[in-house]
Amino acid sequence: MSLTVNGLDELKKLAGSDLGTSDWIEVTQERIDTFADATGDHQWIHVDPERAKDGPFGAPIAHGYLTLSLFIPLFTELLDVQGVTTKVNYGLNKVRFPSPVKVGSRLRLTARITEVEEVPGGVQITVDGAIEIEGGAKPAAVLQSLSRFYA
Repeated sequence: MSLTVNGLDELKKLAGSDLGTSDWIEVTQERIDTFADATGDHQWIHVDPERAKDGPFGAPIAHGYLTLSLFIPLFTELLDVQGVTTKVNYGLNKVRFPSPVKVGSRLRLTARITEVEEVPGGVQITVDGAIEIEGGAKPAAVLQSLSRFYA
């Protein structure tokens, strides 16, 4: 379920707001292979299912940065900011990958806006997020993301 806000003034009111949980998204071997092609990272633990069966995780795993890249499509399910001209990923304060993501896993995001501050011409939000693995004891990723929105 997406929260829609209209403009910077409404966005400013969201400090401390839980955004909830996104829908699940499956990490397929095709998605992993496509990411490997895009980044040039073809390490066998990601792209060789036969060899990965005998590896430390018993199956291919997603690249950590693939998992991180899924933050954006999952986050846009949670917050829709209308009435702005530009939306920019400003960076990350912290990222950790506590648990590997095996091929076929399903992931979802839980997120909270921890801070909202004015920047020249716009607003910056700080979001604490956890990308969870369905049935997993630990998240696939925990992160603190910074996004900027301009009028």
